[in-house]
Amino acid sequence: MLRDGKYAAWFRTPRGQGTGIVQLTGGRITGSDSFFTYGGSYQVDQDRFTAVLTTRRHTQGPPTVFGPDEVEVDLSGVCSGAMATCSGTARQAPEVLFEATLIYSQDEKPAADANGAVVKLKADKKLDGRLNAGSRPRAPFKPGPSKSPAS
Repeated sequence: MLRDGKYAAWFRTPRGQGTGIVQLTGGRITGSDSFFTYGGSYQVDQDRFTAVLTTRRHTQGPPTVFGPDEVEVDLSGVCSGAMATCSGTARQAPEVLFEATLIYSQDEKPAADANGAVVKLKADKKLDGRLNAGSRPRAPFKPGPSKSPAS
């Protein structure tokens, strides 16, 4: 079952590959990478799904893996556990096979630590000037001639 949430996406075509982040929520797809935003919809039937994904450039950069910047991609795939794979073609570039792997990315919330979650400093206390074993003085770094690895 393809579950709602954030996914890392790795996509590839014979022209190139890339990565991005997509959010799947209630049949809607949103996401982006360094140069494009993604949108669209998906439907799930047990461990299979279909999707229509659109891309739109938001920043100048290298050419897309399709050719045109704005495309609509018809996808079908399977999901198992925290991963999904799919493939399809863009209507604007039907000769270019598109494949993607989605990896579910659960946001981890830090566990509350009752023993030391808050550290209070006593600003009225001064350090006594003694050094402990972990804070011994060190000689300043002086760059020397670089050595090449032995051949």
